[in-house]
Amino acid sequence: MKKLILAAAFAVLAAGTALAETIKVGVTPGEHAEIMEKVKEVAAPKGLDIEILEFSDYVVPNQALADGDLNANSFQHQPYLDNQIADRGFDIVSVGLTITTPMGVYSSKVKSLDELEDGATIAIPNDPTNGGRALLVLASKGLIKVNPDAGLKVTPADVTENPKNIEFAELDAAQLPRSLADVDAAVINTNYALEADLHPKEDAIAIESEKSPYANVIAVRSADKDAPWVKTLVESYHDDKVKAFIVEHFKGALIPSW
Repeated sequence: MKKLILAAAFAVLAAGTALAETIKVGVTPGEHAEIMEKVKEVAAPKGLDIEILEFSDYVVPNQALADGDLNANSFQHQPYLDNQIADRGFDIVSVGLTITTPMGVYSSKVKSLDELEDGATIAIPNDPTNGGRALLVLASKGLIKVNPDAGLKVTPADVTENPKNIEFAELDAAQLPRSLADVDAAVINTNYALEADLHPKEDAIAIESEKSPYANVIAVRSADKDAPWVKTLVESYHDDKVKAFIVEHFKGALIPSW
């Protein structure tokens, strides 16, 4: 009898193992990685094992996804994904919303945008989507005006009014926090700000409106969008436990977007 019970137990264990599925999800360091760790906890009892891989920039995770080195990624907002698909021809799609991270303007030299002197230098991301987003933040605060026909793809060439003759230094997004000693201000994505111990609510001299089109997404290859594991991944991310973690841990710096 004891042997039969043990055999049955091993059979159940084997069945449970067979049902488990492992996926690789790419994230950037900081909040995306921390949130995915919580998602991993929620997904595990549902039979989905998430292996989290961190990437230090915005370029590689989509290429890795397209190449099949990842099953999904969670690091980018929809306009950035749209731009990557248009530029690189990736056959990937978004399958669920995650968080909105308001972009902030930071400075170690002034306490408000009004204090910026004529000819001041402001660093912005050098990728087209986040660079445009940064310029739109500055425009929303009245520092510059931009050509409305440019939409979300604003570049320094689309600046139509620049009363303070601001110079724009276009740098890799991950390097922007380090640039604060060399520029008058920098417009920094929240993930890199938090990684550098800069809190948007406390340290930014100006911050993007919460009513923003830049909600972040989970992306997968188009061929996988209807796979059962995708549904489990999105449901796990949208779990109340994950939402509570975001609200409590990041203290208002991030906004759940679902």
